[in-house]
Amino acid sequence: MPSAIHRYAVATAALLFLGQTPAWGQGSPEMHGETLASQHCAMCHAIGRSGNSPNALARPFRTLGQTYAIESLEEPLRNGALFGHPVMPGFALDARDAHAIVRYLKSIQAR
Repeated sequence: MPSAIHRYAVATAALLFLGQTPAWGQGSPEMHGETLASQHCAMCHAIGRSGNSPNALARPFRTLGQTYAIESLEEPLRNGALFGHPVMPGFALDARDAHAIVRYLKSIQAR
């Protein structure tokens, strides 16, 4: 018979595992896009509706719509485009993640 400590450890491990499910499984594509932006972009870009980018050369995401049709970014995100500056690390997203980022970007554009 498992001890109370063993049951507690198993329950804790299960909660930690379940807490690692992708945001798209728990909510909207926008939420998943925000999670991806937080994990991969926030070190240089302001990813929200306000604030300055940590890297002064990195545009705030909320202003991208002033230069780009946000929908047009989905394919380059899937193909690992550098978006015009060589300092940005290369990456390529799968279709679901690229779509989620685009949905998130559309949701935060300055009006």
